[in-house]
Amino acid sequence: MGAKKIGVLTGGGDCPGLNAVIRAAVRKGVQEYDYDFIGFRDGWRGPLEGDTVPLDIPAVRGILPRGGTILGSSRTNPFKAENGVRRIKENLAKYEVDSLIAIGGEDTLGVAARLTDEYGVPVVGVPKTIDNDLSATDYTFGFDTAVGIATEAIDRLHTTAESHMRVLVVEVMGRHAGWIALHSGLAGGANVILIPEQRFDVDQVCAWVTSRFKASYAPIVVVAEGAMPKDGEMVLKDGTQDSFGHVRLSGVGEWLAKEIEGRTGKEARTTVLGHVQRGGTPSAFDRWLATRFGLHAIEAVRDGDFGKMVALRGTDVVRVPIAEATARLKTVDPALYEEVGVFFG
Repeated sequence: MGAKKIGVLTGGGDCPGLNAVIRAAVRKGVQEYDYDFIGFRDGWRGPLEGDTVPLDIPAVRGILPRGGTILGSSRTNPFKAENGVRRIKENLAKYEVDSLIAIGGEDTLGVAARLTDEYGVPVVGVPKTIDNDLSATDYTFGFDTAVGIATEAIDRLHTTAESHMRVLVVEVMGRHAGWIALHSGLAGGANVILIPEQRFDVDQVCAWVTSRFKASYAPIVVVAEGAMPKDGEMVLKDGTQDSFGHVRLSGVGEWLAKEIEGRTGKEARTTVLGHVQRGGTPSAFDRWLATRFGLHAIEAVRDGDFGKMVALRGTDVVRVPIAEATARLKTVDPALYEEVGVFFG
């Protein structure tokens, strides 16, 4: 028999499509299997502290187009909390929760994998990250929306760059993977795209910028927040770390604009898209993908197939071990980056 009462949580950074997963899981679970649901607030903090919200069909009505998450999110790491695993188990028992659906990225799902594999907590994972950097799934929901937002911003920046004939540097999200930069940069007609997977040469960037001006166009440079120069380190906002050991990024765009201006004599400005990429209503594709993930997550719970994550392979939703999906990041292949290089400069 499958579970009778299912806990749902959303961890890590928020992203468009989370509510669509919650809605689909609850709708199918209640209507087809007569399951009860309970929502845990703010990622792993919810089961850690016993912070819950009711989760039934009225609670998920109308949330499909809403960004963010009705459950709240956080970067809480229960393995850094005192007696974290014991407290989670006690709270699951207290609320009579048979299994969990954890919706998140590498950190949230990394916790899920350990809880299942090492401590026997039954968890099904759903992959969420705008960075699209989870291996084992072709796409994560949230990515398409983020790329759409970044592309629209680049489109708008082209016109103002042309009006003033200045360089505009657009900093997009992407800590270790340059998928947003690559997709939005190509779709938006950027003249330079810089990603974390390939260290960049500032002189080469300046050469591309100069060549663009010679053609009487104003260049747009798209840079992922985790991109690094060949001779230098990652640019950090500050030195603080979250409970998973991640430092806050942002600043490479501003740094690069100053370098370009100093070396080429051309005026350069920076636009940091930041959390704009994570906010707002999800795209049609992300609603579709998130909904399918929610439906398949409930099937995995029904089958007792815990320690698994639902994943998109081609057009099929399949199940893969969470541990496999979080073991390594999915990064941009050098050949793919080289492919788009024809548009640089």
